[in-house]
This record gives sequence, C-alpha cells and structure tokens, in this order.
Amino acid sequence: MPFSADIPLWLLIGLPGSGKSTWAEHFRQSGPEIAYVSTDQIRRQLFGGEAIQGSWPQVWQRVIHEWQQAVQQTRQGKIYGALYDATNTQRQGRRQVIKTAQVLGFTKFIAIWLDVPLADCLKRNQGRSRQVPTDVIQAMSRQLIGAPPHPDEGFAAVYRLCPNRLPPREESLASADWPHDGDQ
Repeated sequence: MPFSADIPLWLLIGLPGSGKSTWAEHFRQSGPEIAYVSTDQIRRQLFGGEAIQGSWPQVWQRVIHEWQQAVQQTRQGKIYGALYDATNTQRQGRRQVIKTAQVLGFTKFIAIWLDVPLADCLKRNQGRSRQVPTDVIQAMSRQLIGAPPHPDEGFAAVYRLCPNRLPPREESLASADWPHDGDQ
C-alpha cells in the first residue's frame, strides 16, 4: 500500500438502530483496509457484553489505544486510517473526538451520518436482543436535530446518508437506495 500523508479517521454518526455497524461492515469489505474501532466491541471485550455500559474512562482509554495503533500502522503503510463506530450524537463529543485524534496523529476527519428517522430506529431497536431505552434514543435524536454534524467541527467532509426506505434487517444497508447529501 503506498504511503499517504493523510491519516484519515471516519466517524460514524447516528442513533442506535440507524445501521452504523452494518454500514461499517460493508464499507470495510469494499474499501481500503482500515482499523475498526467500535465502542460496542470494546464494551464486549472489557465488560463481557455490548449492553454493559461499564466505565466510560476505561472504554475511552481503549479507543485511544486502538487509535494509536491505527496511526502507527497507517504510517507504516499497512492500513489506511481508522473507522470509529459510536453514536457520536453530541457536537461537543465529536469535537473532543477530533481534538484527541489530532493529538494522536490523525490528519483528516470524515463524518458519515446515518440520518435514519427516529421511528425507524425505535422499531429496529425493539427487534434487537440488546435494546437501548427509548428515552435515551429520543434524547440522542434531539441532540442530532439540535446540532447536526457540520464541516466547521473539523470535518473535511460530512456525508449524510438518508434511506428512502427501511430495509429488512438481513438486507445490506450498503446496497439500499441511499441519496447522498455531501457537505464539503
């Protein structure tokens, strides 16, 4: 893999049940090799399950460690950046993510916002074995409505993916009919 001066970090943004992890899986299969950093996977490793919130400082330290490894591997030409799979619904939180990632060596930030209607996310959530409380998803929705991702936060690009329909769980979100609203 040729060396690139850019060390990109893709941030997934969306409500629980919006399809972030499914989108990430398909992106990783079709794009360049990248590190995958998922707060759900970290919770599973640290606490035995994705639903166990555990200590956020412990989760965050693991995120930072995995990002450090991704920066090193990118500099060595082994991979091309990292994909951060978390809800990232708060603007202040996204800014902290970018600030921390810059200190670690990331140089380019791309937002992938899965803008799925709240009702669809709530419906998907009900079908999951690991359910997020409805009031938590509603609060996250208000956060995104009040402060949607914007390039001014430090993103080189913001890609807003809005599904025309709710695909069945087994259907790939990557193959669904997505209009793109890319803000540069």
